[in-house]
Amino acid sequence: MSYQEEVMDDAAGDYEMAEVDDDMYFAGRMMGDSESDEEEEDEYDHLDNKITDTHAAEARKGKDIQGIPWERLSISRERYRQTRLEQYKNYENIPQSGEGSEKECKLTRKGGQYYEFWQNTRSVKSTILHFQLRNLVWSTTKHDVYLMSHYSIIHWSSLSSKKTEVLNVSGHVAPREKHPGSLLEGFTQTQVSTLAVRDNLLIAGGFQGELICKDLDRPGVRFCTRTTYDDNAITNAIEIYDNPSGSIHFTASNNDCGVRDFDMERFQLVKHFSYPWPVNHTSLSSDAKVIAIVGDNPDGMLVDSQTGKSIAHLRGHLDYSFASAWHPNGYMLATGNQDKTCRVWDARNLSKSIAVLKGNLGAIRSIRFTSDGQFMAMAEPADFVHVYDVKNGYDKEQEIDFFGEISGVSFSPDTESLFIGVWDRTYGSLLQYNRCRNYLYLDSLM
Repeated sequence: MSYQEEVMDDAAGDYEMAEVDDDMYFAGRMMGDSESDEEEEDEYDHLDNKITDTHAAEARKGKDIQGIPWERLSISRERYRQTRLEQYKNYENIPQSGEGSEKECKLTRKGGQYYEFWQNTRSVKSTILHFQLRNLVWSTTKHDVYLMSHYSIIHWSSLSSKKTEVLNVSGHVAPREKHPGSLLEGFTQTQVSTLAVRDNLLIAGGFQGELICKDLDRPGVRFCTRTTYDDNAITNAIEIYDNPSGSIHFTASNNDCGVRDFDMERFQLVKHFSYPWPVNHTSLSSDAKVIAIVGDNPDGMLVDSQTGKSIAHLRGHLDYSFASAWHPNGYMLATGNQDKTCRVWDARNLSKSIAVLKGNLGAIRSIRFTSDGQFMAMAEPADFVHVYDVKNGYDKEQEIDFFGEISGVSFSPDTESLFIGVWDRTYGSLLQYNRCRNYLYLDSLM
């Protein structure tokens, strides 16, 4: 990961939504076109949700899902989309990796309808701290989602339309319990680079190697530790999983080239593996035997989860990777790269990828499979989330199209909801899509 370019400041620079020529720019304020401060950024917070949010019924009548008033702007949605496609700058560590990957890409049919728009919530401001790390949205049920909003970890309930602050890391955070290895003095002003939430457990990772563990059903924080005091200490990814022994564990991937495994029953570091390059993301196979590891190297690897030793290499990407995910079947996995592709692999035969799937604008920064294995979502840095029909060989996709940087994507555990965090000064929000169901018996009543 690019350590020297880490914090996204208030302006997103090359990753800003307002990257269009001044002479064709809009009359109204839109998509981060002014250097707004936080007061300006929260301009919608005092308004009623019903005014600022967009719901499915309104979208069906033609309202823009993000509430963008195109009819009042001097540019059409179609023209602005074209401008974005032409002008968005994909970040590459290896020059021309995006162009080099095109020849292998699978042609997929668009027009899939797997998830339908349900609502866009602008009262929930999703934010990003590092432009390469986009795992800041996590759903625990079809109604409940957790995300970063500045220094706050927020819970949003789509059932009650209420947001609640779960943890604020702007001040001092310290553990309420004493465990060996826990930093009882805690942390101050933690910059959260990555997040993971599962069931009642929330773990936040920070820029200085901080790990903060919280039970959602208890007040305060249970455990704080710093993985490393290395200068290059960013926590790039966290994965929570059930150890075969029955205890809950989590894996932390770090820019210091380390992968660390923690036992949450004892709050102890139990394994620490080191690799030749910074590790940007890891994911564990469903049988917990194999870890997929990707990072600052075009090649990924599969390693033994007990020893950390390499089993196989994943060769084909042309740049650094920041995303990985295992299919529930235990042998299919996917990796996302700055060469603008997601590669799908069969761990039983890694000589070539099953599919190479192409983004429109930039790197594939996060990947999720549904728990039933039917669908896979891959998120670009901005504007596009692609949902593929896995069971039909990735031949068809649903392209979800909006405007804004993507802070994270998450399917609910029951597969019914898909949440997308959108980071933008004016139109920052949380998008919710619900799984389409073919209720044929209803059609017969129409």
